[in-house]
Amino acid sequence: MKVLVSDTSVLVDLERGSLIDSCFRLPFEFAVSDLLYKRKLAAYGGPELVKLGLRVAELSPQELSFAQALTGTHPKLSLPDAYAYSLASSRRWMLLAGDGELRALARAQGVECFGVLWVCDQLFDGKITEAAVLTAGLEALSAHPRCRLPRAEVASRLGRYRAAKN
Repeated sequence: MKVLVSDTSVLVDLERGSLIDSCFRLPFEFAVSDLLYKRKLAAYGGPELVKLGLRVAELSPQELSFAQALTGTHPKLSLPDAYAYSLASSRRWMLLAGDGELRALARAQGVECFGVLWVCDQLFDGKITEAAVLTAGLEALSAHPRCRLPRAEVASRLGRYRAAKN
């Protein structure tokens, strides 16, 4: 089973759209670094995510060194994002990222990287989540003041999901 290493923003977006539970029915395993889990998730729904199937991965000493070096060469990259990148690149896992710096690094280095809209596509194309639920979730997510998803891409997907509801 393919493993998807997530950054914080993807998990937050999926939660805002009430789509997080659906994700664990996809044919992927979701993972986060132990640092991300401890800093962001442990006190905010993390145990429930682990029960759903979230893997909390500890970095090897080599992966830790690589992550720390990344923050020196890419100062805009947060330490949790560097950990996520290190896991994905060293273990040949896929990366789920909303952070622009992290996505650019992944593209430049040939690491498979996707975002929340790709996850929505997987839920829709795999018939994991009903179109009405995806529509409501994506509408809620795109209406949030901190939403940074490309409006045209959101509109395109909403059109697809609405058409499938009818």
